[in-house]
Amino acid sequence: MELLNPIMKLAAMALAGTAVAMSPAAAQVKLPSSVTMTAYDTGTSGFNITVAVGKMFKDKYGTDARVLPAGNDVARLQPLRLGRASISAMGVGVYFAQEGVFEFATREWGPQAIQITLSSIDCNGLSLAVAADTGVKTYADLKGKRIGFVVGSPALNQNALAVLAFANLTAKDVKIVEFAGNNAMWKGLVNNDTDAVFGSTISGPAKELQTSPRGITWPAMPFADKAGWERVRKVGPYFTEHDATCGAGEFAKDKPIQMGTYPYPIYSVYGSQSEDEVYTLTKAMIDGYDGYKDNAPGASGLAVKAQVKNWAVPTHKGAVKALKEAGAWSDDQDKHNNALLKRQEVLAAAWNGYTKGSPASDPAKFTEEWMAVRKAALAKAGMINTFE
Repeated sequence: MELLNPIMKLAAMALAGTAVAMSPAAAQVKLPSSVTMTAYDTGTSGFNITVAVGKMFKDKYGTDARVLPAGNDVARLQPLRLGRASISAMGVGVYFAQEGVFEFATREWGPQAIQITLSSIDCNGLSLAVAADTGVKTYADLKGKRIGFVVGSPALNQNALAVLAFANLTAKDVKIVEFAGNNAMWKGLVNNDTDAVFGSTISGPAKELQTSPRGITWPAMPFADKAGWERVRKVGPYFTEHDATCGAGEFAKDKPIQMGTYPYPIYSVYGSQSEDEVYTLTKAMIDGYDGYKDNAPGASGLAVKAQVKNWAVPTHKGAVKALKEAGAWSDDQDKHNNALLKRQEVLAAAWNGYTKGSPASDPAKFTEEWMAVRKAALAKAGMINTFE
């Protein structure tokens, strides 16, 4: 609750607009009178896309949308967990929440039965943005440099480490500088408090850095460097190679920069949310695509035909229903999805067994014990364990 109230007070925003007459397609969708969504900080690509979706809800369905920005994964997921939000524009923190690792390997959280609806992969990339005045040309040049981390945001921090791993660097090879939130971290990069931070090439803060005296650069992660990419996936198994062609920096469709990506934003819900509720939200986003696809950079990546297949977190059954109706679901996806749902069951059972026993009272010891229990449960079920 302490996390939620400041967000409610400082970040709630109503997206006003004039409702238009319902089209036949819209009439099939009956959204509630209001929808609350959570997203990263204001100005980030995830926030901007969510605002665009919210405006479409108002224009097409007459539904008022409220977007709650939050600087880390825990704060963004908390309103959804408490039933005070219907959907959350998550990053890869949704995967960490499912796995019950990092900030979710605590007594207050544990593995979450979090599932996805629609997600975006577009022309942008996700990597370490580097201040141009550092003279860094490759990620190997970051050795000894300052890298921004966000307290309570394992997604951002783990992603930064995954990119460093491409250059065979670890946290010990750089200087970690911690910030309270994502926007604060980017401000720190502009103000010369750090040298590189993880983010999207199309985020507002990235454009701000580009126009600042420091400038911006995104070193390439050549696909030909197989060993480098193998190291990336050991730290961030959700990364894929991607030709980035848009964003703050020297991007062009005919001159892509090879780097990594994963779906972002990932519109997430809890598995316990009703099939009808999630179906309605997903279908509204599918049917209303033309109403928001051009209104924020990256929003076009939410096209139903562009949805990532067989990813690391299962799709909610309500979203599956909407995707099937749109002709964007296959038997192969069904098989993969069922295996992921089984994984969530295994993790939940392991957590319940551990917490009903005599877990350590010390937070650090609690996490250590849980990770050992988690590892054993996955091994018994014949499932991979990315986190040791």
